[in-house]
Amino acid sequence: MAQTTEVAQSSAIALPEMGCGTWAWGNRLLWGYSPEMDEQLQAVFNHCVSAGVTLFDTGDSYGTGRLNGRSEALLGQFASAYEGANRDRLCLATKLAAYPWRLTRGAMHQACAASAQRLGRPVDLAQLHWSTANYAPWQEGALLDGLADLVEQGQVKGIGLSNFGPQRLQKIYPRFRDRGIPVTTLQVQYSLLSTYPVTELGIRDVCDELGIRLIAYSPLALGILTGKYEIGGKLPSGLRGFVFRQLLPGVQPILDTLNAIAIFREKTMAQIALNWCLCKGFIPIPGAKTLVQAQQNTGALGWRLDAGEVLELDNAVRRSDKQMVQNIFQTR
Repeated sequence: MAQTTEVAQSSAIALPEMGCGTWAWGNRLLWGYSPEMDEQLQAVFNHCVSAGVTLFDTGDSYGTGRLNGRSEALLGQFASAYEGANRDRLCLATKLAAYPWRLTRGAMHQACAASAQRLGRPVDLAQLHWSTANYAPWQEGALLDGLADLVEQGQVKGIGLSNFGPQRLQKIYPRFRDRGIPVTTLQVQYSLLSTYPVTELGIRDVCDELGIRLIAYSPLALGILTGKYEIGGKLPSGLRGFVFRQLLPGVQPILDTLNAIAIFREKTMAQIALNWCLCKGFIPIPGAKTLVQAQQNTGALGWRLDAGEVLELDNAVRRSDKQMVQNIFQTR
């Protein structure tokens, strides 16, 4: 019992109310990354940490082609150079991909070690990037055991999961509970355009019961909730543009309500959308490629929408006839 308590205490991580997602750092295909952006990304990092946004979420699969791992490398570089406020509260979280060739618990140990090498420091929070339950459920057990080993071996402070639904979570949770290892976080795609994990799956009730903090990835729905895009106007190129054309104008009730509240509050639509996530008990992890975007994101902190405004947005979601397509790896 003493060993169980020690493990539980060592895995405790202080989480801020908002984090920063780094999917775009190194991703050319969807986000148009180029190395010329690195100086601006360093400014993004510095601003976020100084504003109390100390959780940075990355993944060992982030980065297009030969830039694979670039997000982790940049994050480690920026963290090493930073000497300002909240430096001691940094939490670098990485998601370890459930690649088909990762079949043993040792594969997770090796993956985490490789991530730590790219970061230039130990991983704070190691997460399984997705569940294999939808296509290879037999693969998952060893990966989960390997994830738990990382805490026992002292390689990480805590562990998390991503894209697990409540049924799958309850099924695999005993693997960690029986070893005395808490699951710190669970990431799901959650925003005003992706309420499915809560409204249809009921993930929040299960996580509250198990003491797991919920992280909302893509809280601005790839940018459509910023209000920058509309039918007839210029849309992003590639996949994002395709998705936006499918969603607009069906999500207009949500955008109109966001805009009305933003005007009343003297905030941006993005800040209202992020604050709504905060009001729902999530830790949103919006991305940022520029200092202006990072400043806009942190402007969602330090205040809260009132209950009536949250209800207005919830009602707008119900009036909308479109939602974001769910991640194919999301389980029930």
